[in-house]
Amino acid sequence: MRLQVEVTTRAREIPWREVLRPGRGIVYSLLSETAPELGASLHDRGWGRYGMVPFGHSAPRFPAVRGRRGVYAAGGAGTVEFSSPLTEVAHALAAGLAGVRVLDWGGVALQVGRVVPVFPPLFSDGSAVLRSVTPVVVKGPPGRDDDGKRVRSQRWLLPGEPEWDVYFVQNLRRKAETLGLDPAVELESVTRVGPKRSFAVGAGAKVGAEVDVELSGPPTTLQALWSWGLGAATSAGFGAVLP
Repeated sequence: MRLQVEVTTRAREIPWREVLRPGRGIVYSLLSETAPELGASLHDRGWGRYGMVPFGHSAPRFPAVRGRRGVYAAGGAGTVEFSSPLTEVAHALAAGLAGVRVLDWGGVALQVGRVVPVFPPLFSDGSAVLRSVTPVVVKGPPGRDDDGKRVRSQRWLLPGEPEWDVYFVQNLRRKAETLGLDPAVELESVTRVGPKRSFAVGAGAKVGAEVDVELSGPPTTLQALWSWGLGAATSAGFGAVLP
C-alpha cells in the first residue's frame, strides 16, 4: 500500500542534497510515535533473513512547476509518497501522518493536506509494467583489479552494464523471500532508462537511473514490489514506483 500525501509549499526549490535524504528520517519519526517497537526493530535489524527494510518513499513532486536547469523546482501543490508492502508498517505510517500538519523536508516546509491510501493493481495476468520516479540503484559485486584483488567494497551498476539484470532480479527475489512470497519473478524487458543520477544519503551518495521495466511473476509478489519499490535503498527514497 502507498500513502499519497498532498502537500503545498511556498519554496521555489529543494536543495539537491535534500531531495531524497529527509524521507527515511520522517518514516522512523512517524513509526516512533505510532509503533515504536516495530520502528526500532526495522531500524536495528531489518526484516526477514536478509535484514532488508520494507518501506519506501518518493521525492516531493510538483507537476505544475516548470523545471529549471540545475534546480529541483518546487512550489504550490504537490505530492510525496510513503509506502510499504507490510500492512502493519503502512497502517502505522497512516496513523502518524494523520496528526501531521507540516513536514520538514530538509528545511523546506511542506504543508500537509489529505493523505490518500493507494492500493496496488491486481496484476491478475502475472505481468506488471513499473515506472520508477526516483533512480533505481543496483548493488553489484566488488570491483577488482587485473589480478583479481578486491579494490572497493561495492559497485553501483547502471542499466545496460554487464550483470545489471542479474543483480536487479536478485534484489526482487530477495524482497519476495523477505516477505514470505513466491520469488519466481522475471525481468521481461527494460523499456526506458533515464539519465544517471546521484543523490545524497546520510554522509554519502548513491548512483542510479530511473527505469521502466516489465516484470512477470505471481500477482501477490508483483503487488508487493509495486508497494516496496525497485532496487536497493528504497528506504532512502530510491526506486519509488509511479502509482
